[in-house]
Amino acid sequence: MKLGFIGLGIMGTPMAGHLRAAGHDLFVNTRSQVPAALLEAGAVACKTPAEVASNAEVIFTMLPDTPDVEKVLFGENGIASALGKGKTVVDMSSISPIETQAFAQRVEATGADWLDAPVSGGEVGAKAASLTIMVGGKEETFARVQPLFALMGKNITHVGGAGAGQVTKVANQIIVALNIAAVGEALVFASKAGADPAKVRAALMGGFASSRILEVHGERMIKRSFAPGFRIKLHQKDLNLALQGAKALGVSLPQTAGAAQLMQACAANGLADADHSALVKALELMANHPVAQG
Repeated sequence: MKLGFIGLGIMGTPMAGHLRAAGHDLFVNTRSQVPAALLEAGAVACKTPAEVASNAEVIFTMLPDTPDVEKVLFGENGIASALGKGKTVVDMSSISPIETQAFAQRVEATGADWLDAPVSGGEVGAKAASLTIMVGGKEETFARVQPLFALMGKNITHVGGAGAGQVTKVANQIIVALNIAAVGEALVFASKAGADPAKVRAALMGGFASSRILEVHGERMIKRSFAPGFRIKLHQKDLNLALQGAKALGVSLPQTAGAAQLMQACAANGLADADHSALVKALELMANHPVAQG
């Protein structure tokens, strides 16, 4: 197929690479320079999102936030200017569920199809093609694009209509943030009590407290490895979407609000671009004690 991919960051680059490796023609665009590895693999760099859309049957976007998606879709030389019947837009960004529904209506008004398909799994999952992909949109559109999703992920679920994928991603980010905070609190407590946090983590991995967050991010906290797989500022954005949605729905999310404040404390201390596992640093500041030295 002729595919387009817009947004070649930490996640987008390996995702686009999997599509190209499967033999599909790939037309790409990004804010900065297109990674050399993609060009060497045969991807075609385009000057604008509209140029990508004019060449591709299915156009994927993987962008930081709601305004970025809106600009790429509907701004000057945006995707929408080159859409029509037979084309499909698949937004894999993590953005507002409410705005997503409006974007879907505008895209479908051109005759094109829409899917929102945010992902979970971080940089590791993107590189390994093992992402969890949660999809909103029409079932027949999902069925047509599903083989392409299978090149990028393992757990692929059609959740419901337009916006349902984004609702699911917000729910995912709530769970991840609260788990990171829980692991951080546990390791700060254990370390300040005089226990070896690495051994505590190893012991907990064999019990009911075991989790992927304890496994991966617990190790990051102990090894002080906070190079970004998923940046704090992006998780802040997702938690803000959760809290905005909760306000609109009349739902209370007290633990989510607490996690958002911990991330805000990290951002205020220069950690906005650190991995979200660095949330532990806010807890360490309050305890005046690091989980480990380094």
